[in-house]
Amino acid sequence: MEHVPALDEDLKKTLGPATAKVLAEQLGLHTALDLLHHYPRRYAERGELTSLADLADQLDEHVTVVAQVADARLLTYQGGRGGGKRLEVTITDGSGRLQLVFFGAGVHKPHKELLPGSRAMFAGKVSRFNHKLQLAHPAYEPLGGDASDRDAATAFANQLIPIYPACAKLESWKIAKCVDAVLPRAQDAVDPLPPALREGRGLVPLTEALLKIHRPATKADIEDARQRLKWDEAFVLQVALARRRHADSQLPAVARRATPGGLLDSFDAKLPFTLTEGQQTVSKEIFDDLATSHPMHRLLQGEVGSGKTMVALRAMLAVVDSGGQAAMLAPTEVLAQQHHRSITEMMGELAEGGMLGGSDQGTKVVLLTGSMGTAARRQALLDLVTGEAGVVIGTHALIEDKVQFHDLGLVVVDEQHRFGVEQRDALRSKGKQPPHLLVMTATPIPRTVAMTVFGDLETSVLDQLPAGRSPIATHVVPAKDKPHFLTRAWERVREEVENGHQAYVVCPRIGDGEDDPKNKKKASAEDEAEKRPPLAVLEIAEQLTRGPLAGLSVEVLHGRMDPADKDDVMRRFAAGEVKVLVATTVIEVGVNVPNSTVMVIMDADRFGVSQLHQLRGRVGRGSAPGLCLLVSEMHEASPARARLAAVAATLDGFELSRIDLEQRREGDVLGQAQSGVRSSLRMLAVIEDEEVIAQAREEAARVVAADPELEHLPGLRTALDALLDAEREQYLEKG
Repeated sequence: MEHVPALDEDLKKTLGPATAKVLAEQLGLHTALDLLHHYPRRYAERGELTSLADLADQLDEHVTVVAQVADARLLTYQGGRGGGKRLEVTITDGSGRLQLVFFGAGVHKPHKELLPGSRAMFAGKVSRFNHKLQLAHPAYEPLGGDASDRDAATAFANQLIPIYPACAKLESWKIAKCVDAVLPRAQDAVDPLPPALREGRGLVPLTEALLKIHRPATKADIEDARQRLKWDEAFVLQVALARRRHADSQLPAVARRATPGGLLDSFDAKLPFTLTEGQQTVSKEIFDDLATSHPMHRLLQGEVGSGKTMVALRAMLAVVDSGGQAAMLAPTEVLAQQHHRSITEMMGELAEGGMLGGSDQGTKVVLLTGSMGTAARRQALLDLVTGEAGVVIGTHALIEDKVQFHDLGLVVVDEQHRFGVEQRDALRSKGKQPPHLLVMTATPIPRTVAMTVFGDLETSVLDQLPAGRSPIATHVVPAKDKPHFLTRAWERVREEVENGHQAYVVCPRIGDGEDDPKNKKKASAEDEAEKRPPLAVLEIAEQLTRGPLAGLSVEVLHGRMDPADKDDVMRRFAAGEVKVLVATTVIEVGVNVPNSTVMVIMDADRFGVSQLHQLRGRVGRGSAPGLCLLVSEMHEASPARARLAAVAATLDGFELSRIDLEQRREGDVLGQAQSGVRSSLRMLAVIEDEEVIAQAREEAARVVAADPELEHLPGLRTALDALLDAEREQYLEKG
């Protein structure tokens, strides 16, 4: 496949080694093509004054502003030998004023150039001095005002100035000059969009889009370019996913059909409740997929507590009925043990196949985790290879080379966002033929994110709660403004325990000294005021046992405990012996104790919206109503409190995941789940560009169905290879 040398050329040749090194190390830009895809963040107009009013939110960040000099004062101060000079320049843009300071020998040039009334672009790091925002020693570029600059100023008159994502060593206008050096090569860019698609959608050619995004003459130019470049990103990514789906659909798989009168029927007959309509619909989708001779690839999304495990278990039993084995992969040992416990309880004697007192139709359900003793592990491995165990539940230990299956027919992955594509593939390679795959997540994912991140999977959604589930009331407890609210929160916990129920208290940190530096977040402006570390499990547990919860049985649970101790605490909590469990987020997924009715989340503002929703789903799982209390010391007007109010206001996980995505950089969301996606999305915003993504998915499916190898679309194949290279590269870095 032919590469375009002009665009793949290292930037050293064009820009020189020093500049190329900064671009590579600081911004990850290595070739002319990389630089052409480093798009301006925004545009300043010569006639428009960039807002200085917004700088308070950008403390400690590098910014670029366009403004006019209001006044400049040269001050002399005592200090050093013979005193020193300090130049204070005040700039304004109509929305606010900002002070620039220059010291020592650095004052002469700006003193001559930054005269009142002159305009310039300024770049520097926003800091605070004497309660005022300032830029110290900013770099600046005058925007023509004096006689010698008049010609340049005329040419510049109505130009839109691109402001690039920059770094301390390379200001925006220097990046603009680098872009100028490679811009002529835009004409060599290979267009990935099929001509019919581009013309049908009224999109400008790629070369034109690159010229317009970097050097627009009008705002309409920017819009044209953005629309086109968004389509490129969405379409190339969707083609990659469509090809993955297509390749999967070509793989052979053993069709797995439940046997009438078999294990699944026996299990259904002993269920003490009726499946919800949603569970029945989703089960039918899964059973239809399992009955085909190519592998199922399905994502099962369900609200916390919507009964996903029940749906997955029925699918696993159908596969066992057909003579195969089913494996469930969980992200943590606590969760694997929890699943093993709840599945064996649900199945009763059906989980004791081949054992005394076990059912004739039963099968063996085994657990496999990294910390098991040698003898137990050897027995589990033996049960898998002989086929004695129809169902296995485990952690990453299942992916190890030593683990052999008799006939692996179905893999269920719990909590997808903790597993990358690579791990899914590793487990799938365990079957003689590719097994069917069901991926479960309790983090509701907006439709477009599902299409982007899990685009290689079909999606089923469970959005009803089973009958008998109780609603969860959620309230914010402002511990600083209203300490008596926190006192009342502990009284509520005590009341629930006295009424025979149990409680969780969740903290962001363990507090054994080891976890302090790792979890210390960079203080944002809103918690600058109080620099205390997040509250810790060990400290809070001690305070509660000595104070408001004295006399109750309080235990701790966190990820650094010995697995046997963790399991012991969980077992005693599930059995009702432990009344209050003080834990980190290890309880976030899958822990099922229907008797727990209240959860207190300390420093709730330190958690993401989806995570709070996930945690809250651990209570209200029985017939008694659930209560979740979000404790925060944040000020009422802070963004953090607005986030908590959003969680308190709705139990709709899809609504909350949308809020969560809008507030976080979506790259974080995408980057975790699918390697490479983040590196490829520069223009596309997953939430805002829902329509583009949906249309690109349809177009991609059409293109791949007609030409799976893209033989007639060399430009698209080139773009795809570039995307997948980035993906492989990220995977290797992670590995």
